[in-house]
Amino acid sequence: MSQTLNQSETQGTQETAAAASTKDLVDQLLKPEVQQSLTTLVDNLPKLTEMVNTMTQAYEVMQSLATDKVFIEDIKAGFTGVVGPVVGMAKNAAATAMEASDRAKKDNSNVSVFGLLKMLKDPNIQHALKFAQAYLDVTNEKKK
Repeated sequence: MSQTLNQSETQGTQETAAAASTKDLVDQLLKPEVQQSLTTLVDNLPKLTEMVNTMTQAYEVMQSLATDKVFIEDIKAGFTGVVGPVVGMAKNAAATAMEASDRAKKDNSNVSVFGLLKMLKDPNIQHALKFAQAYLDVTNEKKK
């Protein structure tokens, strides 16, 4: 008997809460701004449906690509193919710079004017000076 009374009280409480919730919902729906928002939402439902369909298709494509082992391996291989040579060039440049730095530290001789003139004949120095001149010309033109 006590279980029946507890169930009745629980049902009564639930019904009261549902009635209060329904009343709050009706009060909200009677507001003009809510009605206008609902009208706008209903008017735009075809657009929203189209957007959701497009987003669903994009999600499905991305999901299939993210789980495709062959695609992932191809992306890794392509990335390695592009980045690999750049990394190699950077390592080579760093090694050359470190070797040049070591040689410069070991060399205690002074550079004379005649030594500079002799270095100016070196094709690498000529190329670097031409590049520096062209770079400065371009920089000056962009400032104007």
